Amino acid sequence: MLVDFNEAVVAKYQNDRLSEKASPKTINEEVGFLLRILGEPGDLIRVRLRKKKMLKLKTREVIGKAYSEDEKQRMLAEAAKARSPHIYLALTLALNAGMRDGEIKQLTWAQINFAKQYLAVGRAKTAGGEGRTIPLNSELFAVLTNYVEWYKQKFGATKPEWYVFPFGSPQPTDPTRHVTTLKTVWSNVRANAGVKGRWHDNRHTLITELAESGAGDQTIMDIAGHVSKQMLKHYSHIRMEAKRSALEAIVRKSSAANESQQGYPQKSPQSPRNGGKTPKSGHAPEPTENAIARKNGARDCSESPDFTQHFEGEYPQKSPQSGIFEGTRGVVMGRKSLKRIGSSGRTRTYNPSVNSRMLCH
Repeated sequence: MLVDFNEAVVAKYQNDRLSEKASPKTINEEVGFLLRILGEPGDLIRVRLRKKKMLKLKTREVIGKAYSEDEKQRMLAEAAKARSPHIYLALTLALNAGMRDGEIKQLTWAQINFAKQYLAVGRAKTAGGEGRTIPLNSELFAVLTNYVEWYKQKFGATKPEWYVFPFGSPQPTDPTRHVTTLKTVWSNVRANAGVKGRWHDNRHTLITELAESGAGDQTIMDIAGHVSKQMLKHYSHIRMEAKRSALEAIVRKSSAANESQQGYPQKSPQSPRNGGKTPKSGHAPEPTENAIARKNGARDCSESPDFTQHFEGEYPQKSPQSGIFEGTRGVVMGRKSLKRIGSSGRTRTYNPSVNSRMLCH
């Protein structure tokens, strides 16, 4: 039977499915699948619909959330009181292993290694998630151990090929088939706990907590089964508390550094090493060589002697701002012109600098 499939048919199909309460995302996936089946005619229709902006229906972007610690505890408390034997373990798996709904329902005992405390995910939504291994933390391992005891009492054993969540309602009866849905009991748990959100938000919560704890991107992707960092960003919802704590950590680090620096002895602004005055004490300080030299220099200024000094070899270098020579450091020369005999044997006369004269007044 041949059907004339064109743009009008696609538009009618979209409207009919919307009237059936199908989601825009689902309809877009169905239309894309049909166009791929048609081959080249489908490619032509796709191009025409894209030009008319009719290829895909607008989808409502669902923004996930991360449950708070209080919300988690309230939901777990309600799950523990529920009639369903599945919901408490299923919720614990979602919050501590980040497993998707389908991965949880299809879990078998063969995928769980109790000796090494890890589980291996079977069929998954993405290629990156299939076959990944997830360690069992202490909380999940304890809940799983209690569940095993109930399971053995109910079915007598835990055969590798049997499903962890057996089929049956209201109580499980067939371990060779897996449970089909947990929607009803999940809705009741959420309502009784006073929490708004989706089942998939349990997965968002774990990934967010891992990101806030400082786990690396590769570690998170290995646990969650993502294949790209872009998808990881979609799931991670760094909460305001974590952002605030990260910023406060910088302040604490800076304060600790300042306190450690204050622990070292500081130079006193009045210490002689810093150019300050020597603190006064009850005992007069002993005169130093420099002090004696300065005292003698002052006496020389008043007497202003005239003398000639002979040097052999190289002529000593003169300090730029004083009459003190490197060869005679610590001795202040007189105000009058000095006569010296250089290496050539001639007598040379030098006038002290202005600053050096000022020292005598």
